[in-house]
Amino acid sequence: MNPRSRLFRPLTLLVALAFALPLGAAEAKVVSPKEAAALVASGKAVLVDVRETEECAASGVAQPAKVLPKSDFDGDQKQWQAFLAANKGKQVLVYCASGRRSKAVAEALAAKGIDAANVGGLKDWAAAGLPVRKVE
Repeated sequence: MNPRSRLFRPLTLLVALAFALPLGAAEAKVVSPKEAAALVASGKAVLVDVRETEECAASGVAQPAKVLPKSDFDGDQKQWQAFLAANKGKQVLVYCASGRRSKAVAEALAAKGIDAANVGGLKDWAAAGLPVRKVE
């Protein structure tokens, strides 16, 4: 066997393995606001606003959304655990103000084996002409 072959064979195997292994965090699916509205209306999914309650009170929330703050998700998950148990088997669609926090929540849910997707920001929901309601 050629000395070069002995050197490159293990290196080739390592490179192949590096590309075959997952990169850690689960990639979050992305769903458009109109697609999210249709999924929620069909009963196949639930929509969650992950912004803090003060933010929701100031700007409103998507009509079918449940408010479950990311701070609860990052903390003891009292609200999230009950919600996920009650909606087992449904896709969990999340949004926030810009899509950044909801992406993190969607990825964390996906890593736990929950079918989750990021819908982006409330601005995307409103821009799609979908209803927004006030929250007290």
